[in-house]
Amino acid sequence: MADWRQALHLEPPRGWLNDPNGFSFFHGLYHLFFQYSPDSADGSTPKGWGHWQSPDLLHWTFTGESLLPNTPWERNGAYSGCAVPCGEVLRLYYTGNVKHPGPYDYIHAGRESNTLLAETSDGVHVGPKQRLMTSADYPADCTLHVRDPKVWREEDRWYMLLGARSLQDAGRVLLYRSADGLAWELARVLEPAPAFGYMWECPDHFILDGRRWLSVSPQGLPHGETENQNQYQSGWFALNGDLETGTLSGFTEWDKGFDFYAPQTLQAPDGRILLVGWMGMPDADYRNPTAALGWQHCLTLPREIEAGPDGLRQRPLRELDALADGQPLALTAGQTLALPLPFRLRMTADRDFALTLAGGLHLERDTEAGRLTLRFDGEALGGGRTLRRAVCGEGPLTVDLVADRSALEIYCNDGATVFSTRFYPADSTIPVAVQGADATVQPLRPMTFAIEE
Repeated sequence: MADWRQALHLEPPRGWLNDPNGFSFFHGLYHLFFQYSPDSADGSTPKGWGHWQSPDLLHWTFTGESLLPNTPWERNGAYSGCAVPCGEVLRLYYTGNVKHPGPYDYIHAGRESNTLLAETSDGVHVGPKQRLMTSADYPADCTLHVRDPKVWREEDRWYMLLGARSLQDAGRVLLYRSADGLAWELARVLEPAPAFGYMWECPDHFILDGRRWLSVSPQGLPHGETENQNQYQSGWFALNGDLETGTLSGFTEWDKGFDFYAPQTLQAPDGRILLVGWMGMPDADYRNPTAALGWQHCLTLPREIEAGPDGLRQRPLRELDALADGQPLALTAGQTLALPLPFRLRMTADRDFALTLAGGLHLERDTEAGRLTLRFDGEALGGGRTLRRAVCGEGPLTVDLVADRSALEIYCNDGATVFSTRFYPADSTIPVAVQGADATVQPLRPMTFAIEE
């Protein structure tokens, strides 16, 4: 029998999950909040913030819904935001969503997007809320779609990013600065010319290898055969120069798979930049059969971000090594093994290869076409997911695949290309076959998940 409850990925005990929020380290614990509708697996009820915490990224405790949409400033949902340690409290900055009843488009009229602040001493109990900015405080040439604050401190100054949509339907990021994290002034608007999508959600900023990087989730990009294949995208720009005057260059998608959106980063205590995303996609034309069982969606594993010669690369969390269960198994070309989930598979291919999981999920390399393809056979295994492609060069290509009970993260070419997807095998032990290369499989123990609501 299939068991689609994850062994490695964070998911809600019931109801709906979407964007990761408030990814932070505070008082010796990692805190990972998320958009949460506990009473509806389809996300139809107002969203608050669910909360997971962990001392080591391997042992997790779910404490329930920490942030509730319980003021007039957020009556239609406590939307996405971040968490910033500040002395003895963790500051939660987020968007309060209000939709007034009436014949509104909720883009130009009928909506309030309030930037709100709450504080918690433990990630579980949240104190009184403050409204820091309203829709009237944002630039006059913005629509009412302004949301998802990302806040951080540099020396004696605070900064905030907000994702926005202009009146000309151009995606942008608003940069604010503050002396105390309470009173904010606009520093600049980051908006490339020509327009790059009509809306930018979930902005994020981090410094790595001496450079600044901006992550955003654009909506409205044109789709291609190997780029922007999902309904919406998430990716990064290099921010060249000073924060308040520098320019953006390039755009690279974080993930080429079916299920990745709204990522958020954290600088861990050891200096690593960790990234986690929603393993889902808004307005997708495929489905998740766990919704019929009372829950839907999960988060990606935290990923380590590194700066390479051609941009950023992603690697599976190194803490996964501690979950190794026994000795690695050899999977030779032309062989099929029955493997219990979860496991990790690694391989290097000098030429074309085909890796098949659960009889109907294929990762294939076509060296002549310079292309990697992830494809599903039929409807059941992928819930309607079909085909995703990515460009790959010549020469050796590495694959590092982490397989959970209903989630796959596939890191190719040393993390330069990643595919993330949900899948729904009929059994918790699946056949795995490879053609054109040998592979090594490491069985994994589950992470520890506890629930203390």
